[in-house]
Amino acid sequence: MTKLEREILDILNEDCRAPAEKIAVMLEEDVETVRAAIRAMEKRGTIVKYIAITNLDEEEDECVEALIEVRVTPQSGSGFDGIADEIASHDEVKTLYLMSGTYDLLVIVEARSIRSVSRFVSECISTFDCVLSTATHFILKKYKIEGAVASGKPGRGRLSVQP
Repeated sequence: MTKLEREILDILNEDCRAPAEKIAVMLEEDVETVRAAIRAMEKRGTIVKYIAITNLDEEEDECVEALIEVRVTPQSGSGFDGIADEIASHDEVKTLYLMSGTYDLLVIVEARSIRSVSRFVSECISTFDCVLSTATHFILKKYKIEGAVASGKPGRGRLSVQP
């Protein structure tokens, strides 16, 4: 990865809606050079997706998020990848990581209720022969999300994402 690409990623990580023109000015680069670098990173998968960071805690809609730690026996031929692919195929799964430590996989899910998360664990994850154990943790309140303070209160350091 080039120095320019790293600098572009730093800006996009702060504001994924930053236009190439603004990034070019910030980095004192030609706008076409910046556009080409962004396209190249998208093409090779360095930039996977542009997202908005949301904090639904302040909204009326019920939404439950949970972290599920999963301990598995690696499978012959595919290691952790086979079970990870199976788990990742479910719509409830928002994020999935291979981890070091007591548990092998960290699954972040989003569902309509605690019961839905419980059903997902018992009917989907726990049914795999290679799953040894799980531990489910429900997110009760978000204080900081991807580096942004999530308090929802004005003047608490929350940055505007408006151009």
